[in-house]
Amino acid sequence: MSDREAQMRQMAKTLVYRLPGMTDVTVRRDVKYQEGDGALVMDLYEPPGTTTEARPPAVVIAMGYPDPTGFYRNVGWATSWARLLAMSGVAAIIYATRDPAADIHTVLRYAREHATPLGIDGRRIGILAGSANAAMALSALMKGSVVTCAALLYGYTMDLDGSTGVAAAANAFGFANGCAGRSIDDLASDVPMFLVRAGREQFAGLNEALDRFVAGAVAHNMPVTFANHATGPHAFDLDDDSDASRRVIRQVLSFLCLHLEAR
Repeated sequence: MSDREAQMRQMAKTLVYRLPGMTDVTVRRDVKYQEGDGALVMDLYEPPGTTTEARPPAVVIAMGYPDPTGFYRNVGWATSWARLLAMSGVAAIIYATRDPAADIHTVLRYAREHATPLGIDGRRIGILAGSANAAMALSALMKGSVVTCAALLYGYTMDLDGSTGVAAAANAFGFANGCAGRSIDDLASDVPMFLVRAGREQFAGLNEALDRFVAGAVAHNMPVTFANHATGPHAFDLDDDSDASRRVIRQVLSFLCLHLEAR
């Protein structure tokens, strides 16, 4: 199998945990969240039974790689998480991006300002990210953030205490290092975060940065929930078909639903 074929097969994988009805979730596609030249679009996954009287909260699935054509909107990890969230009572947004560092703020602002036509509650918006996209998600949690909560799975975070592992990974893999030059002190102190660590992480430097970040967040008395999937590899929610992986996925869902007050 060629590297390209292996990559496409990985992109097609879906979560090892499912809920009944996921395949029947309504998806509102190609909603323009940025107008003008090179307009950008997003897809909205709607929980069943959404009404104007009881609008659900929403989760934005953060993107750390430039993706103006919106290829990622069809990747199995993102779409299956979006469907799982929708079946749990939370709308999910997957978006195209040209400039990840700017566009995450644009899509969050659009979701708040256009909550009524989108059919969501703009006061309850969370973020979900995994792997290289987590650093971009963290950049939306700086002081003044209006994000309600965030869940970051086996993710690159930020370089602290003189370390350079996240920056090196960003250079190697081409993702945007949204927290370059930032520190724990720059983060909002009241946004609950759920951080998931893969105990059998394969990517050099990822867990070292994550461990340092968790220790720093706890030292700053931030509202952090931490789960260590001791036997889980990177992308365990796709690649480790085990009860342990399913338990962690359920923990992520429970965290988001709790803090977003999903019904």
